[in-house]
This record gives sequence, structure tokens and C-alpha cells, in this order.
Amino acid sequence: MSSIDSVLQEGLLVDRKWLTRHNINRPAVDYYVRSGALTAVSRGIYRKPGPPLKWQNIVYSLNQIGYSAYVGQMSALQFHGYQHYLNLSGGETINLYSYKKLPRWIYDVYHKGEFCQGVRNPFPEGCSVGIVDIAFGTWDWPIPYSTAERGFVELLSTVKTADDIRHVDTLFEGAASLRPQVVQELLEDCLQVKAKRLFLWLANRHNHTWYNSLDQSRINLGSGKRQIVKDGILNNHFMITVPVEMKSEQTEPIF
Repeated sequence: MSSIDSVLQEGLLVDRKWLTRHNINRPAVDYYVRSGALTAVSRGIYRKPGPPLKWQNIVYSLNQIGYSAYVGQMSALQFHGYQHYLNLSGGETINLYSYKKLPRWIYDVYHKGEFCQGVRNPFPEGCSVGIVDIAFGTWDWPIPYSTAERGFVELLSTVKTADDIRHVDTLFEGAASLRPQVVQELLEDCLQVKAKRLFLWLANRHNHTWYNSLDQSRINLGSGKRQIVKDGILNNHFMITVPVEMKSEQTEPIF
């Protein structure tokens, strides 16, 4: 039987299956809990006693026990330097993606913010384009993040209102350094037509130089019009409705 100190790093949350794989059997788990060497933080989830958990501890732990979760959308964009609205409640929202439903316990053990799992990932399962590992903590744990390019596509896939578009438009103004080869791959792989059309419209709107390097003939933009916002105006090139005040010469009113 292995020693708990030799297999479990401080800050890592694990379940009984993980402990069993590391030769810590059920009686040993119960013994370590009684002795205080392990703490049960939720039903069937354990950690060593130690400093308060950070959300990165939880994301890394999820990947260790089989959930392949990564930080995406607005959380990834914030990490890469794109600002967000000030959260007056003081709590942080951590946007996560996983192709499996994340376990309930992650919402119960972290109290300085909340996790939000993306309901529909705009990329097919197994698509790793635009995901990078960022080292965290004493042991340089790899935490998977979306790059800025992927984060913008993920954020645009959630747009529903004119205010949503205005928010992304403000962020996209600073997207001059996106890498065209990464953008190209992501837009070719993306499953959501709305997100792709909005992404290209914003890139064109802000006249980012990398936009001209894209080969749009390789990007499936679907057919027909897409109503993104109500009472908007149609952009004739990308065939999407946008807020009226964001019109250009390529727009016409929608009635």
C-alpha cells in the first residue's frame, strides 16, 4: 500500500477511483480521513488539509480524474489581457468547457466565485486547436486554456442580444494581434455558423490586418440569413443582423 504523502500533492482533489489507482484502498482512505491526513471536501472527494483552494486546483484536479476540462470563453480572454465588465458582486465566474458534464461537487467546494460550464461547445470533440497549457502553482501544473483566438469564437457562440454584440465589439477592438493561421484552423473546425460569421464581421469591422490573410473559401459559412439580434440591420456580406448603430455600407434595414 502506498503512503498518502507519496502520491497526493497538496491542493489536488481526488476521488476514490484515483486513490485506488494509486494503491490507496478503501480501508486506507477511511484511516487517513479519521487520522486527519485526508479531508473529505464533498461526497467521495478528498484532499490533504492545507491552504484554501484556488479554482485552478479544481480545474487541474478535474483533468486528473478524467474530465478533460479547459478554461475558455471570457475567462480565457481575461487571462490573455482582454478586460471584462467589473463584477460588482465580487465573485469570479470561471468559464469551463468539457465534453462530459462536470461533477456537482465543483460547485460546492469553491466559494470565491462560481464555475459555469459551456452548454454547447462550438468545436467538435477532440478539437485541440487553440488550447494551450499554462503552468500553475508550486508544481507547475498544466492548466488548459483557450487561446485568445478560440476564446473569441467561444464567446461569440453565446451571443444573443445587441448588448452582447456591443460587449464583444469592445473587446475585439484590441484583437489586432490574433494569429491568422490559428484563426483559419478554428473557423474551419467551428461547428456554429453564427459564431463564424460574427467573428469575420468583427474582424472586417475593425480592419485588423490579419483578416486579409484568411481564406474564407475554406470556411463553411452556411447559407441564408441569420437573425442575431431583433430589430437589427442586415449586413449583406455576412448575412447577419447587427445592432443598427453598428451598420456599415454593407447593411440594409430589417423589418
